[in-house]
Amino acid sequence: MSDTIVFIHGAWLASNSWERFAAFFSDRGYAALAPEWPRKSGDVAALRAGAADVAGLGVAEIVDHYAGIIDELDDPPIVIGHSFGGLITQILLGRGRGRAAVAMDPAAPKGVTRVPLSSLRAAAPAIAHPSKRHGVVDLDFEQFNYAFTNTWDPADARQAFERYAVPETGRIFFEDGLANFTLHGPTEVDFDREDRGPLLITVAEHDHTVPPAVAKANFHKYHRSEAVTEFVEFPGRSHLLMAGEGWEAVAQYIADWLDRVLRPAPVAIDERGD
Repeated sequence: MSDTIVFIHGAWLASNSWERFAAFFSDRGYAALAPEWPRKSGDVAALRAGAADVAGLGVAEIVDHYAGIIDELDDPPIVIGHSFGGLITQILLGRGRGRAAVAMDPAAPKGVTRVPLSSLRAAAPAIAHPSKRHGVVDLDFEQFNYAFTNTWDPADARQAFERYAVPETGRIFFEDGLANFTLHGPTEVDFDREDRGPLLITVAEHDHTVPPAVAKANFHKYHRSEAVTEFVEFPGRSHLLMAGEGWEAVAQYIADWLDRVLRPAPVAIDERGD
């Protein structure tokens, strides 16, 4: 039986953002699933054409969507989420769903108060326009490049924009931005749960959307839990960790981490028979 990985994409992206990771882990014997967010279906062209379908989509609906997918599986999967998907991953893990989890450059859960200027600029296409709260937010290339591919070669960044960028629901950005002023809001995570699976939080050194200070503050929220929680920073990279140059090293680190936390080392046999 192979382990199943459920990949959860982030905001302004679709499931094809996992294409390299899905192939990498499939080649290593994992069953890789990369479902779209609810209300999203079809390829990137279809998602752009049907952008109005995601108006009003909120965090709770996304969490429930993935919880339903996980509950349909025969065994608890590994959950790997990126950006807003990394936040969704933590919420699911805190609810006991997932054998292990990786939150890559995760959007800040409720309780993380660090909000660097670069994060505000990356989210500005949504949060700077109150009318977008129940609408849809699109990114132009310059906005996408700042938020996702700021360390990339310009031609590669343009290609990533054309291949991956899709319009997004504005509601999730307001829910996350107002989380610390909302009692039991939808971005709340159970940081203290002891009986959950291992969690790895990653960040990219030059990430504008989720800078290292935000990811580290997220990591430190787990300090009361005895469950395995680890953190790694990848130097020289930006937010779109799973698609840019060097993505293989990121995938290999995660694969090695999963082997370490889920597959205990074999017990050494004393040849003397002791």
